[in-house]
Amino acid sequence: MGLRTSPDDSQMASESPVTRHVPVLADEVLHWLDPQPGQRIVDGTLGGGGHARLLAQRVGNSGRVIALDRDPGTIERGRVNLQGLPVELVQANFCDLPEMLLELEVSEVDGVLLDLGLSSDQLADPDRGFSFDSAGPLDMRFDPDRGEPAWRLVNKLSERRLADLIYQYGEERHSRRIARRIVEARRSEPIRSARRLAELVRQSVPRARKGLLSRSERRRREQIDPATRTFQALRIAVNDEIGSLERALQRIPDCLRIGGRLAVISFHSLEDRPVKTAIRDDPRLRVLTRRPVRPTEAEIEANPRSRSARLRVAERVDST
Repeated sequence: MGLRTSPDDSQMASESPVTRHVPVLADEVLHWLDPQPGQRIVDGTLGGGGHARLLAQRVGNSGRVIALDRDPGTIERGRVNLQGLPVELVQANFCDLPEMLLELEVSEVDGVLLDLGLSSDQLADPDRGFSFDSAGPLDMRFDPDRGEPAWRLVNKLSERRLADLIYQYGEERHSRRIARRIVEARRSEPIRSARRLAELVRQSVPRARKGLLSRSERRRREQIDPATRTFQALRIAVNDEIGSLERALQRIPDCLRIGGRLAVISFHSLEDRPVKTAIRDDPRLRVLTRRPVRPTEAEIEANPRSRSARLRVAERVDST
């Protein structure tokens, strides 16, 4: 199941698929994981491969980076973009890390990184349905061969269940109004594209009255597309992101050596809350970051998508 990249790969670097994803909190990840030559590190969310590259450069040829991702397209890009580095690629969910390590005959690792959420490459792919303006199918699956696409949920769930999903995973206070409009629209024609869904959501969310908000708050809201929370909710539901994260947080500590570290980058409270609780309450772990590490102003300016990133780190301890 794993695919080790090497300098002997027949595909040339010039043919490498371009990645748009910029790794967030890169310096901070290197500081807290502190990868050393010869160590074994897991990147549980390969994405654009930026973190995996930096970790591989630190562990060197005597070390090993095991990079997981559910998206087969991501694995293929990594196979080319990371060639020549000590990186082993595995298409898998990070919650299945114990089974992956067993298959790779690895007893324990020195560190694990999870960079949660969506990569810029997935967002830019018009055939995946992650982008509001995509005319392609409303799919949203990280692994296109598993689970139900988002368009199926949108067209089959009852109004109440759809509203509950949008509220639970998107924390969208207009969820019932959005669900009502979706159900009305699908009666005449099934909703198949991300663009169509985004239009319906925008029509459902009322504009904030100027007198009720400060100028800075109005500007902030105007910069966020009204469809953001609904798309987030559907993506989380389609990929069981919260369930996968909770299972991973229960299972990954046993994969770490004593002194090994778990680092998790989250982007919203639905992700950050279970991470904070799990590492705080797990007797196998000692919290190293009392408060989440946030990006610097310089990083936010260079990469606005990093604005909401939060990094939490814990160290494996002997709990016997």
